[in-house]
Amino acid sequence: MNQKPAVLVVDDEIKILEIVKSYLEKSGYRALTAKNGREALALLHSNAVDLVLLDLMLPDLSGEELCCTVRAESDIPIIMMTAKVEEQDIIRGLNMGADDYVTKPFSPRELMARTAAALRRSASTLGRAVQAVMICGGLLVDTENRRVSLDGKGITLTPNEYRILALLMSRPHKIFTRDEIIETVKGDDYDGFDRTIDSHIKNLRQKIHDDAKYIVTVYGMGYRFGGEVSESPKGGSLS
Repeated sequence: MNQKPAVLVVDDEIKILEIVKSYLEKSGYRALTAKNGREALALLHSNAVDLVLLDLMLPDLSGEELCCTVRAESDIPIIMMTAKVEEQDIIRGLNMGADDYVTKPFSPRELMARTAAALRRSASTLGRAVQAVMICGGLLVDTENRRVSLDGKGITLTPNEYRILALLMSRPHKIFTRDEIIETVKGDDYDGFDRTIDSHIKNLRQKIHDDAKYIVTVYGMGYRFGGEVSESPKGGSLS
């Protein structure tokens, strides 16, 4: 069995596919390549993929559409590779479920560093399972199985949304600064901007139907979890 992490590279530029594939393989990864969105979906459905490097400008399905499709089916990390450098374009991609981004032209070494960091964060999150289900009213977060439900109905969160919610609930009433949230969600190597976290919070609030009961904005400081959190032992049910 091949134990190397599998990375899917999606880009319509053959030269970029070849360069990134070469760097991935030299870095110890198994590289899969797709020239368009439909090829990418076929590979995702037939292979165990650990991370996706995704160009946003594809000839059939757009990168944004593919990102949304992948995110609806899986929480694997997605790193955007984009020539769109405007802040609103980057935020839009992150809001659709991407975990990180690099702008073209990019350094292959930087891309490898971001790939490694995203895989470390993903493995770390899976390995830090708390032996409990965190509960606040109808909101339940199963930190062992990484599942979230509201009033008994499952909610699909992106990896970053899940990490933010689990972080806030782990220490209710503590005010987390944006820098602290960025460090937890993205890691020390993240060089993004505060508005990214605000966008994740906005999307998270919508998904958990929050009217500031759960996630409270502390102006000038950051965010905190506003409810009382209880825990049930390992094996607790979301039903």
